This record gives sequence, C-alpha cells and structure tokens, in this order.
Amino acid sequence: MATPSMEDYIETIYLLKEQKGYARVSDIAEHLDVLPSSVTKMVKKLDEREYVVYEKYRGLVLTDKGRKFGEKLLYRHKLLEDFLHIIGAEEDSIYEEVEGIEHHLKWDTIIRIGDLVEYFEADPQRLNDLQEIKKKNEDR
Repeated sequence: MATPSMEDYIETIYLLKEQKGYARVSDIAEHLDVLPSSVTKMVKKLDEREYVVYEKYRGLVLTDKGRKFGEKLLYRHKLLEDFLHIIGAEEDSIYEEVEGIEHHLKWDTIIRIGDLVEYFEADPQRLNDLQEIKKKNEDR
C-alpha cells in the first residue's frame, strides 16, 4: 500500500513523463517543492516497491505497476477538480483543496464522485439547474 507521500511522487512522476517525456530528480523536487535528496530517498523506496526502476545518475522509469497507478492517481486528481468546479468551489483554491482531500477518500467514494461528475457532464442543463439552486440559496 502506498502512503499519501508516495502517491504524490508517483502522480508527479507520471505527470512529468506525460508532459515532458521524462522525470528527473530535479524536476520532481521542483514540482513538489522538496529537496532533491528527499526525492532520491523516496525514489529508492518506490524502486523497492516496484513502482519505478531507479538507477543512480541515470534517472528513473515507471514500471507497468507504477504507470497504471500514476494514471489512476491523475484520474482521481482531475476528477476531484472537476467535481469542485461543478459544486462551485472558488477557482483559486481548487488545486489546494484537491491536494488536501485526495488522499482521504476511499476509491469507492471516488467512483461515486465520478458517477456524479458524469451525470452533470452528460446534460449541461443539469449543471445550470444546480447553479440556479445555489444562487437562490445564497440570496436567502
């Protein structure tokens, strides 16, 4: 079982590989705002758990297990961002809020949130109706 910190690293590595084609220790450190030495320690742990293959001075590669998990973590993150948009959370705090809650929800809950997001995305009028209800409640 991966810890929340491990999940953050795997998600970051996956995201960097998708964006740049590679994930260097320095890139990971910059993205997570941690020291490169902290990244190296974590990458070694991820290597032991078979999420990455790490070779000192040569970089790292996600294993199939790591790639699949990274994909799942990125899906969770994006889904929670979409959910917070739908319910009208403040735009400038959505990323921070997702970071605060994503590790505390069970995957079953994530699936249910996914169902709700799909429901609203399938018919934009539903979202308009929801926003009207929210506005009426704010006016009270």
